[in-house]
Amino acid sequence: MLPKKTTASNQTQRWTFAQLFGLVKRNPLMISQWVILWVAVGTAGGLFAAFYWNVLEFLTHHLQRFEGFSLLIVMPLAGLVIGLVIHFLGNPGEIAVIVDNIHFRGGRLDVRKNPSMILASLISISAGGSAGPEAPLVQVTGSFGTWVADRLKLQGEDLRTLSLAAMAAGFTALFGAPLGGAMFALEILHHEHIVEYYEALMPAIVSSCASYLVFAAITHLGIAPTWHFPQYHLEKIDDFAIAIVFGIIGAVAGWIFMSIFRGCDYLFARIPGPIYVRTTLAGFGLGTLAALLPLTRYFGHEELEPVLTTNFGAIFLLTLALGKMAAISITVTGGWRGGFIIPLFFTGACIGKAVAVLIPGLNPALAMICTMAAVNAAVTRTPISTTLLLSKLTNLSPFTPILFASLIGFFLSPKVPLIASQLKSRREATE
Repeated sequence: MLPKKTTASNQTQRWTFAQLFGLVKRNPLMISQWVILWVAVGTAGGLFAAFYWNVLEFLTHHLQRFEGFSLLIVMPLAGLVIGLVIHFLGNPGEIAVIVDNIHFRGGRLDVRKNPSMILASLISISAGGSAGPEAPLVQVTGSFGTWVADRLKLQGEDLRTLSLAAMAAGFTALFGAPLGGAMFALEILHHEHIVEYYEALMPAIVSSCASYLVFAAITHLGIAPTWHFPQYHLEKIDDFAIAIVFGIIGAVAGWIFMSIFRGCDYLFARIPGPIYVRTTLAGFGLGTLAALLPLTRYFGHEELEPVLTTNFGAIFLLTLALGKMAAISITVTGGWRGGFIIPLFFTGACIGKAVAVLIPGLNPALAMICTMAAVNAAVTRTPISTTLLLSKLTNLSPFTPILFASLIGFFLSPKVPLIASQLKSRREATE
């Protein structure tokens, strides 16, 4: 009688058990060389972000001394320098280019654009442009992830994942929120209602944690809340209705901002000549706004504190919000470099506090934070990470109302996003 043949499934099962047993003998932990690589990329991202932030603070300290109508000279000169940097070193692009590269170039970010991005953004932000460091940090750290992947000869999803992990390190360094930064790096790339690159979530979180520790240890930033909002405690179900109302208000503000942004983009696109003509004119526009409304200057990291602590009137706050929308639009469409997440938070805080001033009895913290969340979610289409970021930045522990406002802002946003590359193709933008 012939021996009984072993089935293929039994062989596979025995072979799998043997492999697993051998693997456990060699390394009984979940940690692997990939985890070490994610930590290394995050550490490098944190080191660069700390260096960038210290240089930025040094430049800002000297340039913020200029005030009033002297800005009509200083900021156009800064715009000229920015334009010359881009003209001679190349256009570093913006967040839309990064999204395109993740979608269509397999996650490959070009490291050759970094010198132009670093120099142009440092001048833009320190001179008083209404854009923050998040876009430069993401471009530089993300391209470093691509560079490391190329050295290791990684391809496909491995390369894209390492680029995304490095991008998350850049986001986290600025916001001081590892989970929120990791989610933002993935969520801003989403298509319609889907976070596509969920396989990169753990690499992004690990890299973000490493970046956060390094950045916080060097700069001592990101440990405490960034802004000190009035105390708020969730005690009644009515607060969710209030959050939804402010979500609608924030969504309307998002539509207004996008209209202003596209109007500025239309005007600047029709200015003839090299880019330094456009950046210089943008500097003049920003200088004029800063002379009339000083709080519209810079990206809002420190400028939000006076909004929280000063008893401004509702009319002034709404005027300030409109001025900030114009400043963000002129900054970005005029060729200055930086991101608009924190400036949008500043805008939302002004609108939320204005409504709280007009309607006594509303909790100002709830009004401001919900409007901040809704505006940003409407413009960037990132409701989940916006909730996580604001919870950390404002130290608001009951973040469920923020989530409600973020979702309302997201679902009431225009079908065609401001960051057009969040759509997969030109055809979808016209449907």
